[in-house]
Amino acid sequence: MAESNVVAGLSLDRLENISRHLDENYIRPGKLPGAVTLVARKGEVAWVNAQGMMDVERNKPARRDTLFRIYSMTKPVTSIAMMQLYEQGRFLLDDPVHKYIPSWKHLGVYDSGIYPNFVTRPAVTTMTIRDLFTHMSGLTYGFLFRSNVDAAYRALKLDGGKDLTLDRLVEHLAEMPLEFDPGTAWNYSVATDVLGYLVQKLSGQPLDDYFREHIFGPLGMSDTGFRVRDDQVDRFAACYLYQPGGTMKLQDDPETSRYRQPASFLSGGAGLVSTVDDYFRFAQALCQGGALDGQRIIGRKTLEFMRTNHLPDNQDLPGLSIGAFSETPYEGNGFGLGFSVKTDVAKSRTNGSVGEYGWGGLASTNFFVDPVEEMVMVFMTQLIPSSSYPIREELRAMINGALV
Repeated sequence: MAESNVVAGLSLDRLENISRHLDENYIRPGKLPGAVTLVARKGEVAWVNAQGMMDVERNKPARRDTLFRIYSMTKPVTSIAMMQLYEQGRFLLDDPVHKYIPSWKHLGVYDSGIYPNFVTRPAVTTMTIRDLFTHMSGLTYGFLFRSNVDAAYRALKLDGGKDLTLDRLVEHLAEMPLEFDPGTAWNYSVATDVLGYLVQKLSGQPLDDYFREHIFGPLGMSDTGFRVRDDQVDRFAACYLYQPGGTMKLQDDPETSRYRQPASFLSGGAGLVSTVDDYFRFAQALCQGGALDGQRIIGRKTLEFMRTNHLPDNQDLPGLSIGAFSETPYEGNGFGLGFSVKTDVAKSRTNGSVGEYGWGGLASTNFFVDPVEEMVMVFMTQLIPSSSYPIREELRAMINGALV
């Protein structure tokens, strides 16, 4: 059968499988509120679709300009910001973290006990800035529910309590044991929030101002930030929580959301809201080697370095991970400086290319950049947790299936 209706080497008829699949299997059955999906290739947006609801309770349809909580899709932005400072000679990746955070010089590794009565041993290795980028720092997340250390993070609300600031986070972490010797294992963690703290320290600017001046402003990302402005609130989606049995309940009402207030905790790991088009501009700059519309946010060689697998001996995540949670499948995926990196397509059991990189967010948002195909995908929805359904793998099957 002859291919028709092709844009940038992608069959639009085949991409329509995405809207049909999401509608039939997720939106109409009440598993997802709605979604906005964008697929681009060779710098051209080939297909974008908004479907379902951005706010079920108020019966507001999803729109292309809907604002979403992108949670951990903030991490690549923070990683780019930090590497901009690397390009200015402000730090080296092998620098010990305690060079910039002196109170971290004698961090211990967990041996036994529960908070606040931990027994620790001296760390065999020294945490470096690269360990923060690669989640091999020994830090953790409270929501992982895996250890006595992450229980302490929960008790202190280190994932984002109302009184938390970046300074307080770093102070609290100075008193916490590490989960393991830095550089010896992989564990998803608040490490990127610590990178956000370092961006502030090295640049002398608050993180929100730094992002605006050096990333969002140059790329024209006027809808991305740490809070929802009054003029944006009508486009702000509700967020939902997965319920056993395949239903969902309201988790965060856009009218009363904490995102409506100025953020005291500028979370470089999870704090941003954005739209599909804004985040596409960021992802497309990455796809084009670090620049978009004449505005360069990162050097070409620096980006190549970032999207290389930095795990020891080119391992994938199963060989190093101590936790069960990540925003990417483990098999066939390594980790670079702020992104997951596909290292083995067959092992990953998901269609794609070696070198594909990206990340996702807690509320099921996701993006990837495929340098081989010059392709970008941005998927926005609002359902916590991201592990509720295998949508990300399904999207890759349909998008790669649309290449002609």
